[in-house]
Amino acid sequence: MKKTLILLCALIIIACKEESKDFVTFSGKITNQNSDSLFVYQGRDFSKTIKVNEDGTFSDTLKVTTGMFSFYDGGESSNLFLKNGYDLNLTLDTKEFDETIEYSGTGSESNNYLAKKSLLQEELLTASVFDLDEAPFKAKIEDINDELTALLNNTKSLDTALISSEKVELGKLTDQLQASYKQQQARASQFVEFIGKPSPVFENYENYKGGTTSLSDLKGKYVYVDIWATWCGPCKREIPSLKEVEKTYHGKNIEFVSISVDNGRGYKEKTVEASKEGWKKMIAEKELGGIQLFSDKAWESDFVTGYKIRGIPRFVLIDPDGNVVNADAPRPSSPKLIELFNSLNI
Repeated sequence: MKKTLILLCALIIIACKEESKDFVTFSGKITNQNSDSLFVYQGRDFSKTIKVNEDGTFSDTLKVTTGMFSFYDGGESSNLFLKNGYDLNLTLDTKEFDETIEYSGTGSESNNYLAKKSLLQEELLTASVFDLDEAPFKAKIEDINDELTALLNNTKSLDTALISSEKVELGKLTDQLQASYKQQQARASQFVEFIGKPSPVFENYENYKGGTTSLSDLKGKYVYVDIWATWCGPCKREIPSLKEVEKTYHGKNIEFVSISVDNGRGYKEKTVEASKEGWKKMIAEKELGGIQLFSDKAWESDFVTGYKIRGIPRFVLIDPDGNVVNADAPRPSSPKLIELFNSLNI
C-alpha cells in the first residue's frame, strides 16, 4: 500500500510538472527547404532563429506570451498561435507551401485552423473581387465574412484566447476590405499618365529558351507583360489563369511575356545565380508558356523602374506600336482582362 501511494504521488508530481511547462516545443520537417533556418517572430516583441538541418528537420524551445506569431522559412511565411505548454510539430513542402502545412501534437487544433483559414482566404479573396462594382463587391465581402465565421464556429477544440482574437479580426474584416477596395480604385489614377505614351523598354533580357529578347523584337503585336518572382505567392497563384489565357489567345496578335525580378530572395545562397537556377527550374516544373525572361537588374532595371513597379505581381499591356495601353492591366484571373482584350479586338 505504501509503495502504491509513493508511486501515485510520483505520477502526480510528473503530471504537474508537465502541466506547468513554461515553454513551447516546436519541431518538424520541411521538405524542399528554402534555407538553413526558420525565423519565428511576433512583431518587434519576440524573435528566434531555429536551425534547420540538412534533412529539413528542426526542433527548439520558445518561451512565449500567449498569442499570434509568424514563422518565415526564407521564402514564405505563415501564422502560428503559440502558448507555453504546447508541443507542436510542423510538416510542410515549400513547393506547395500553404497547401501542405500540417500540425500535430499539443496545440495542433488551433494551428491547423489557422492553416485552413489561410487557404480559404486565398480561395475567396482573389484579385477579381476588387474588380467588382461597388454593390456586388459589398455583397461578396459579406459572403466571405460568413464563410470565415462558419469555419471558426465549426472548428472544435480551439484555444479560447484564439477564438476571442479571431472574432475581433472578423469584426474588422469588412472595414479593412472596403478600405483596400477604395485604395484599388484610387490606384488606377496613378498610371493614367502612361496611357498612349511610348513604353519603357527592356533590352537583351535572357530568354529561358536561349538567347536574349528585347521589347523591340515584339513590335507589331500587343504585348502582355507579367512582372513576377519565384518567391512571390500571389504571382504563383496567377500562373494557372495566365496559362489558360495564353492558351485561349494562342496564334492571335498578342505575345505573353513574363519577366522575373528574382534577385536571390528565397534561396539559401541569396545570390542572383541561385535564383536564376530556381527560375529555370520553376519554369520547367510548372510548364510555363509564353516568353520567359530574366530581368537584367531585377528591381533596378529600366523597365521596372520606368513603370514605377514597387510590388508584384504587376501586369502591363503594350500596343503593337510600343505604346502603353494599360500600365496596371487586369490580372489573368480577372474577367476584366478578357473584356480589355475583346475591346481591342485581339
